Amino acid sequence: MTQTDYKFSLLRERPLLLQVEDSPMNLFAVLEVKRDPHRRWSALICFRKARLYGFFFGLMVMFLIMASYVLTGDKKGLLLTPSPYHFTTLVNPGPLTFNLSSAKDYANIKLVVKTIASKVEFSLRPIPSRKDLVHSEPHMFSVLPRKFLPDVKNPCWYEEHNGNITTDPYGTNLYARYSKRYRTAFDHLRNTFREHLYHRGSKYYRLRCLPYFYIIGQPKCGTTDLYDRLRLHPDVRFTTCKEPHWWTRKRFGIIRLSEGFHDRYPFEDYLDLFDPAAHQIHDHLQGNSSRSLNKHNIIIGEASASTMWDNNAWVYFYDNATDGEPPFLIQDFVHAVQPDARFIVMLRDPVERLYSDYLYFGITNKSAEDFHEKVSESLQLFEGCLGEFSMRSCVYNTTLNNAMPVRLQVGLYIVYILDWLSIFHRDQILVLRLEDHASNRKYTMHQVFDFLSLGPLTEQKEAEITKSPASNTRRPADKNLGPMLPITKEILRDFYFPFNEKLAKVLRNESFLWESRSKLT
Repeated sequence: MTQTDYKFSLLRERPLLLQVEDSPMNLFAVLEVKRDPHRRWSALICFRKARLYGFFFGLMVMFLIMASYVLTGDKKGLLLTPSPYHFTTLVNPGPLTFNLSSAKDYANIKLVVKTIASKVEFSLRPIPSRKDLVHSEPHMFSVLPRKFLPDVKNPCWYEEHNGNITTDPYGTNLYARYSKRYRTAFDHLRNTFREHLYHRGSKYYRLRCLPYFYIIGQPKCGTTDLYDRLRLHPDVRFTTCKEPHWWTRKRFGIIRLSEGFHDRYPFEDYLDLFDPAAHQIHDHLQGNSSRSLNKHNIIIGEASASTMWDNNAWVYFYDNATDGEPPFLIQDFVHAVQPDARFIVMLRDPVERLYSDYLYFGITNKSAEDFHEKVSESLQLFEGCLGEFSMRSCVYNTTLNNAMPVRLQVGLYIVYILDWLSIFHRDQILVLRLEDHASNRKYTMHQVFDFLSLGPLTEQKEAEITKSPASNTRRPADKNLGPMLPITKEILRDFYFPFNEKLAKVLRNESFLWESRSKLT
């Protein structure tokens, strides 16, 4: 057994002792590791980063128990990672030391990629029962009706309005509390709320609606452009603001990732976001002809680019994990609520997506060289996880996702799509490529219109939707940084290849291979 093998065996047999150099003065800490997949992997993350940068020693003097917040349930005090580029571990590695011209470093990274490729597997996941889902989120399911209204295309229902009709219906909405954008939207809704109530006998009812369709991903793949174009369609409405992130973050109390957990946003706060469209649909149902023209055809969309992939909150709320995999995924709850919902996914070459992601979310010291170093570090961390756990466990591993300085996992599209297809039918999910959308917007938008069963448009309106400038393009300062290094592109091309290959087979479309495998050997 080599010295490295012996050190890694300690991770499995007993609590790990790490010495951490955190400043010019030597500071020490101890991480107690329980025999639990996520506690063990937290230790593995710390160890591998220490080994990577030469800061592993053998003795500790102080105890830091990282799991205390989770174990005591004090989640409001638990800080989450602000972004994948601002992660600070117990180990402070200092500046990276990769030598881009070093043949040894280059060979090491190639070996890491080959090792990862040898462990790529795509297995079926267990589907949770509805009973378990209801037990996990009882309040959400208590709000839902048994059936939606039959004569409305969009899923809607009437809910009894309790309390005085003069009471502010949005006074406790947490979206309004923490966001000026939402406060402004709710100010307008508040002024017209009462006139949209349905009065029957001594009771008042309000129309509640859920989205007919969701734009679920991926980040930096053109979802904002698609959202902006669809908003121009006369039969499409969206939430009051883009990206409410309720399914992935707000229902867990995550407002900003740097602030930890707050109060969990109730389901009703999410439903309030659809009130503008619900009011228009209500006008039609009540026969208000001056307002209801074609309103029965209105469909509501929700666009949060985190919905397809972000399950990072699960580890803090769901204890019954199997082999380190989440017992529930976002799509399990969406399916239980809306089994007939439709979903649009926009993807792009994952290599280019990762660089765009880095440029967009990075703040300082951005460069092609820095990106290369972060990619190399992330690949080694990912390889380390695969040495302990399954592919799906690593993709959904919150500690790993927070530790990697670039979000490699977001580009593993096939892992997420297979998990969505495990619960939804293939014809409920439209998968598009940003490259196709950029070259022929009219064609892709017609695909979307057909998928959503939207009616025909006038030539003028169609031109307005398809010919407007692209949204959310790369900032000039980021463009000045130039492309990623050729060596980085080659490494990433090989890393993503087995995942793209499986994606192309599942979707029966070879264009999802993007560029072929690089010439790395």
